[in-house]
Amino acid sequence: IFTDDQTYRAIGYNNPEVLTPELDGLAGKGIIFDKAFTATPVCAASRASILTGLYPQTHGTVALDKDSFIRNIVMEKRYRTVAHFLSDAGYATYFSGKSHLGDPKDYGFRFGEESLDFDDKRAFDDVSSFIEEPVFGDKPFMIWLAPRQPHLPLRPAQKWLNLYSAKDISLGENFLESPPTESGFNQGLPGENFYRDSDYTDNYRNLPSGPPRSAEVVREFSKAYYATISHLDSQVGTLVRQLKERDHLENTVIFFLSDNGYFLGNHGLGNKLTMHEESVRVPMFVWWDKLKIKPHRSDALVSSVDVFPTILDLAGLPIPEYLQGKSILQSLLGNPAPVRDYVAAESVGVGGKTGMGHRMIRSLTWKYILTDINDELLFDLSKDPFELKNLINHQKSQAELKKLKNHYKQWSNLVGDRKAGL
Repeated sequence: IFTDDQTYRAIGYNNPEVLTPELDGLAGKGIIFDKAFTATPVCAASRASILTGLYPQTHGTVALDKDSFIRNIVMEKRYRTVAHFLSDAGYATYFSGKSHLGDPKDYGFRFGEESLDFDDKRAFDDVSSFIEEPVFGDKPFMIWLAPRQPHLPLRPAQKWLNLYSAKDISLGENFLESPPTESGFNQGLPGENFYRDSDYTDNYRNLPSGPPRSAEVVREFSKAYYATISHLDSQVGTLVRQLKERDHLENTVIFFLSDNGYFLGNHGLGNKLTMHEESVRVPMFVWWDKLKIKPHRSDALVSSVDVFPTILDLAGLPIPEYLQGKSILQSLLGNPAPVRDYVAAESVGVGGKTGMGHRMIRSLTWKYILTDINDELLFDLSKDPFELKNLINHQKSQAELKKLKNHYKQWSNLVGDRKAGL
C-alpha cells in the first residue's frame, strides 16, 4: 500500500494528533521502520524507483514526465519491474489506484488499472471486487494498491473533519511563515529560490497560498490533511478485514509506506522536493502474521528501493544483481545486523533536466545535503531533529562529514550521478 504525499509525522504511531487506529493496529503487530526514506521526493520518479529497485538517475525517470519510464521500461525494456518478475513466477499481479506512469498492464501487471478519484473509493472498490472473484487465491497474488490520498486536492467529508480541531493541531519546531532564501530550501531551478507552495486557494476553504502562511492557515490545512488520512485509514481497515474474512490474511504480507513526504509549513515550505526530513522521510511498516519475532520499532535505515528485492526474497525468487536496493527480509526475521550504513535521496528532475536539484546522504544520526548550486549542509539529527543548525563548518563535525562524503561518492558512482559543478 503506497500512499501519496504522506509525511512520516502524519500517522498516529508517530503523532497521536493524527487519528489512524487501523494503521496503528497493524503497525503495532508488525515492524515499524522509523528511518524509512524515499529514493526521491518526486511522485512519478519515486514510483518508478519503487517498481524498479533503482534510483532515478539510473532508471531515467527523474521528474513527473512518464515518457522516460515508458521508453526505458515499456518500449526498450532496459529494466523490469517487480510486477514483471512476479507475473513470470505465476503470481496474479493486480494494480489499483494512482499509476503516474501509464497503463500498469504495460509494465508487468496482469490485472487492474489506474484510477484517479480524489477519495480513492474506486481504487478500494476495485481491489475488493478482485478479492471477491471466485478464483482469487488459487494463485499467489500481489496487490499493488496506490491510493492518491492525502495528495491535493483535499476534500475530506465532514465526518472526518469533525475528528479534528484546527486550534489543537501542533506545528513543528521548524515552522516558519516564509522559508529562508538559502539554496537548500529552493524548490525550483538552481539559483531560482522558487517555492512550490501547495495552492491552498484551489483546494480547501479558499485558504491563501503562500508564503507567507500564518500558523492559523497551516493548522487549518493540516486539519484537512489529517482528516484525509483518517479516511484512508478507515478504507485500509475495511480491506484488511475483507482479506481476513476470506481466509487470506494470515498468508499475506502487508507493506505500507508513502511515495514521499510533505511539508506542513516546516521551514516555511509546502509540497516536497527538498532533502529535509519532512520531504524525504516516510511512514513505513510491515505486517506479517508469520513473523516470529516480537513486534517492535526498528531504527534500521531503509530506502524505498529496498521494497522490490525484499518482495522477491519473500517469494523465494532470485534477486537480480543490478538492483540498487537491498532486501530487508533478514530484518523481518529478527536479524539485528544493519542492512545499510546510509540511505541516499535525490531530487534531480527540476525543469526536466537530469542533474539539476538536491542530493542527500543520511546515516542513522547524521545528514549531508548537497544543494542545487553545490552548497553543503550537515545536521546532527540526534541533537537537531528539526534541522535548524548547519554544522558544515564546525571543526568537531568534520569526521562525520568525511564519512558522509565518502558514502556520497559510492552512491554517485552507483547511480551515475550527473551532478554539475563538482
